[in-house]
Amino acid sequence: MPSFDVVSEVNIQEVRNAVDQAARETRTRYDFKGTETGVRLTDEGIVLESSSEGRLEAAVVVLKEKLVRRKVSLKSLSGGVPREVGGSRFRAAFALHQGIDQESARELAKLVRDLKLKVQAQVHGDRVRVTGKKRDDLQQVIAMLKELDYRLPLQYVNYRD
Repeated sequence: MPSFDVVSEVNIQEVRNAVDQAARETRTRYDFKGTETGVRLTDEGIVLESSSEGRLEAAVVVLKEKLVRRKVSLKSLSGGVPREVGGSRFRAAFALHQGIDQESARELAKLVRDLKLKVQAQVHGDRVRVTGKKRDDLQQVIAMLKELDYRLPLQYVNYRD
């Protein structure tokens, strides 16, 4: 029986490359001189730090541009609120989301079931498996999910015929 999986994954290597490019640009651009602006990738996510709130916001824009250029969806980022951390330093931390949480997976499965197609959607950990007898029904589900503009970046993998 044909099936595919709906997942939400982030290519960490592309994120690392985007962070490196953003860090390099903040070190060399004239408007960042003397502000000690830094961008780094940590286990929790991406951390930006600067000596002024305005330069921190500009560094966030640079980071987002680099992520978009590397085809990393900005929907996979959360947070990024500038906070004063002492010593007139400002920091913004972004969290990277990998996988579909249980609530979102149930919501996606319900959306697929509400299509009234002869397909089944099952939650398997951090992915949703959609199975059906006809390949055309599966393609309609993929088209609907692409059109949906969901709050998470969705990919469609593991297509089996």
